[in-house]
Amino acid sequence: MDIIFDPRYTDSERRARIYDGEIVILSRTPATLALVAHACRLVEEAFAPVDPREAHRYYSVDETVAKLVKLKPYFIHHPETQMLLREALCAYGCDPDKTYQDVPRIRCAFPANYLTTGIAYAHQPHRDTWYSAPMCQFNWWMPLYDFSAAQGMAFHPCYWDRGIANGSRNFNYYRWNADGRKNASQHVKTDTRVQPHPEEPIELEPALRCVVPAGGTILFSAAQLHSTVMNETDLTRWSIDYRTVHLDDIEARRGAVNRDSHCTGTSLRDFRRMLDFSPMPEAAVALYDDEGPANGVAVYKPAVEAGAGD
Repeated sequence: MDIIFDPRYTDSERRARIYDGEIVILSRTPATLALVAHACRLVEEAFAPVDPREAHRYYSVDETVAKLVKLKPYFIHHPETQMLLREALCAYGCDPDKTYQDVPRIRCAFPANYLTTGIAYAHQPHRDTWYSAPMCQFNWWMPLYDFSAAQGMAFHPCYWDRGIANGSRNFNYYRWNADGRKNASQHVKTDTRVQPHPEEPIELEPALRCVVPAGGTILFSAAQLHSTVMNETDLTRWSIDYRTVHLDDIEARRGAVNRDSHCTGTSLRDFRRMLDFSPMPEAAVALYDDEGPANGVAVYKPAVEAGAGD
């Protein structure tokens, strides 16, 4: 597994290399800084008058959850969010006609023993493909403030080409939309939602922890095994992440090798074309939709005020 800094790849070459396991580090741009400034403004307004990185010192867990329940969907639905994300992706060379973007989501990793479940879930080692993501999905991760390796996320390179016994066979994306995501804020002390976890001991070392400045980006395949680092610092880590797929790769079924993902349903209906935000063509979705959303919700839409999504 290689880590590449600001490669001069074409978009198609970059996609192929990420499908082979590369992790790409991209420098911040004026467009990503604009997206970060927008997100920081909303976060800071939500936690005013205190610094959101220190909110755990001033607010109870219940107070913080109440703020996140409003903040997260408000950021997703804000009219500037989707536009700023499109500009950021264009600056990184994505084709607006063929690239489809999911909404960006605000994430936070509070210091250990404060809030690590539900709406601030600290992910155990997992692949996003265990959660019904297509094998051609890209994950884009961007910090809102500078952070340290003790606050970020870790990649576990031993498992790029090695399968793991896991619970993805029990995960259905449409049931997750109907139940798991909307109930996130109810899981404060423990998190009992059905989520895919490793079912065998995981070798956490060696682990790769990449650090980028606010507005920089870590770009990787949804098939990379990664986890949330337990935050043992005194500051909360704030970040946003989002996902993209390329229509040509969807239709040709290109992507990373599926080592161990056995989930059902698909997240493809969540994606919108960068050019005009039109939905993913149903003919493309049908290539990945094994059973349809009859017993669940095809696309999760958190309410602006009442939403408690992930």
